[in-house]
Amino acid sequence: MTTPLAEQSSKLKPAAAAAAGLSDRGSHEAIPPAPSAVSTSSKRGIWGWLFLAALAAAAWYFSPHWWPRVEALLHAAPPPAPAGPRAVPVVTTKVLERDFHLYINGLGTVTAFNTVTVKTRVEGEVVNVAFTEGQMVQAGDLLAEIDPRTYQMQRDQVQAQIARDEATLKLAESTLLRQNDLMKSQATTPQIVDQQVAQVDQARAALQMDQAMLETANLQLIYCRIVAPISGRIGLRLVDRGNIVQANSPLGLAVITQLEPISLVFTIPQDDIPRVQKRIAEKGELTVEAFDRDFRTRLAVGKLTAIDNQVDATTGTLRLKATFDNKDHALFPNQFVNARLEVETLPNALLIPSAALQRGPESTYVYVVKSDDTVELRTVQLGPSEGAETAILHGLAAGETIVTNGLDKLQPGAKVILREKTGPGRGERPASPGEAPAAARKGAA
Repeated sequence: MTTPLAEQSSKLKPAAAAAAGLSDRGSHEAIPPAPSAVSTSSKRGIWGWLFLAALAAAAWYFSPHWWPRVEALLHAAPPPAPAGPRAVPVVTTKVLERDFHLYINGLGTVTAFNTVTVKTRVEGEVVNVAFTEGQMVQAGDLLAEIDPRTYQMQRDQVQAQIARDEATLKLAESTLLRQNDLMKSQATTPQIVDQQVAQVDQARAALQMDQAMLETANLQLIYCRIVAPISGRIGLRLVDRGNIVQANSPLGLAVITQLEPISLVFTIPQDDIPRVQKRIAEKGELTVEAFDRDFRTRLAVGKLTAIDNQVDATTGTLRLKATFDNKDHALFPNQFVNARLEVETLPNALLIPSAALQRGPESTYVYVVKSDDTVELRTVQLGPSEGAETAILHGLAAGETIVTNGLDKLQPGAKVILREKTGPGRGERPASPGEAPAAARKGAA
């Protein structure tokens, strides 16, 4: 009895013998391939080589376009080393040392010392207007003329009356002499003599009256020539030639305003009165500067001449008056200007722009630029401020460089780059007397 394993082994032996026979025969004879397979394989090889050749030609043709980039990548520099901390751009200025002037500001009105409305004192026709509107006139200059013929005739009548009364007086005096001679021989009476004396006195009184009338007539003729009573600028003409004007007409012919000198009335807070009084006691005379409404242009420099005697209870201010020569006529009557009164001077003060100050929870400080272009935080003690400047009592030295702009990005030890170096003019107050006007100021009272 055979087992299943023996039966399976007997079945495999003929298959193995067949495979071995085929293997021996294949080693001695090659089986030729099919003709169609050989033809397809050769065609594919040819087209592959043609494609590679076309690709190489295209690469060579366009090489001027892509080869520089490849060459740049092959020769590229190694990546740079990481940079250090970036420098902060800042604006700086120097600490100044000079006299520091402190001021009180006030809003004021320019007021003329004299303003005259020119009016006629006689009635008549205007025959001549001798001025130009807006002209500068001097006292005594002819402005207009009134027709004088009526007053010339009145003068002539008075002169004739004077001649008549002089003859009457001469006759009365001669008659009195004769009556006195007759009285000596008692050829007349005392009553007649007294009557003659009275006639002489009447003739003399009449002559005196005639003299007064003549002076009046001459004065009327003088009034026919209207002249400027003061020196100043004449305004617009109010009456034209050919008009009939009345004596003391409320309209007038023109208005003359004095410009040299001129005054400025301004106010200061009542809290500043002690400072003004102290300065007057020390110096005696205070300087007042007039600026335009924007506080940018200095118009004139004058002197304080008067202080009012009481404080305005409604505003809590005191009125002060200053006088200006006004040779250049920069100030006009009724013009609103800013007045600046110097009340104190700090000699050799250390000054910095107020924009450089930084305020912390415990102190006020600035950033000082050192020689290696790094900044140092420096605590300072502040003095008084005026405009855009602040005096420093302690913490800085003259000539040191401080940061005024770019402060928000700074910290102690930071590297800085100077974006712009500023001179002493940056952030300065308006110029004191003798200096040119500087930056704008605010804070008019």
